[in-house]
Amino acid sequence: MTNFLLQRDNKTPLYIQVKDNIRRLISEGIWKHGMKIPTERELSKELNVSRNTISVAFQELETEGILVCQQGRGTFVAEADEALKKESRKERLVKVVDICLDEGLSLGFSMDEILAIMYVRAREKKEILNSVKVFFIECNKEQMDYIAKQLSTNLSILVEPLNLDEIYENPNQFLILAEKADIIVTTFFHYNQVKSIPGFENRDIIPIALSPHLETIVKIARFPAEEKVALVCQSEIFANKIKSSLQSAGINHLQIDQFLTESVLDSTLEKDLPNYKYFITSPGKRMKLTKLLGSFHNKEIIEFVFQPDLASINLLKSSLLELKTKKTK
Repeated sequence: MTNFLLQRDNKTPLYIQVKDNIRRLISEGIWKHGMKIPTERELSKELNVSRNTISVAFQELETEGILVCQQGRGTFVAEADEALKKESRKERLVKVVDICLDEGLSLGFSMDEILAIMYVRAREKKEILNSVKVFFIECNKEQMDYIAKQLSTNLSILVEPLNLDEIYENPNQFLILAEKADIIVTTFFHYNQVKSIPGFENRDIIPIALSPHLETIVKIARFPAEEKVALVCQSEIFANKIKSSLQSAGINHLQIDQFLTESVLDSTLEKDLPNYKYFITSPGKRMKLTKLLGSFHNKEIIEFVFQPDLASINLLKSSLLELKTKKTK
């Protein structure tokens, strides 16, 4: 047994209780620095909670430098000074550049020659990336555009969003687009649907997993117990995904009232929404909600953000690298 103490009638979300228990086990020396800890599946089974609850706790503790997840090996308690060793992405990049500069100088190149070579190489890479066509297919417009932008940022290329319902309505038009695509991306939920579209069945389609942004979950978990919360979004599908994610994270202390609307400027909302203090909405609607509620104070609005998980991003990066290699040959 792992000596976890979970109180199911407690208003504190289960994933936060799991985090607190892990911190306690480490501080008491039961789980020592560098020690491999039980897997998400093992803890989920032992504690009789969802695996997603354990996953959220692990991810947040890893972000804080308390746990270290090593692909293929498992999850470990970080060494005592692990948090102090964490470097920003920029600092790591600077070190890589310094190594390149030192190596170039040792080979007899001048600094100006090294800079010229780096500039030309970066421009070539950029041209290759700009020539790659990547499409992201999703049925939910609310998260389709947002996730396409996230993928564009993570992959440093333009990822164009395509709506699955529109593809079904006009398959011939999208078949032409699909033929131009180097990479087609969709979620695991829609993978079989996309694969079954005439003309798509023989294409390489990469499925990705989506998970709620940890910061989103943490903010909502801090809403007061039994508080009425207004969920404002466009589709029933997106609303259900939000509710399911909250339930999986152990957040069941809120009363959530659902408002489905094409526009948050809908006049019917002006009467109902001011009665709420806390709001959850889909990406991109926060500013409009803020404007609608502008004359009312002490309103807290949280955008519920889903994001591709790290494994999915790494898979896409490796596929992109393989594609770039083919294009340079």
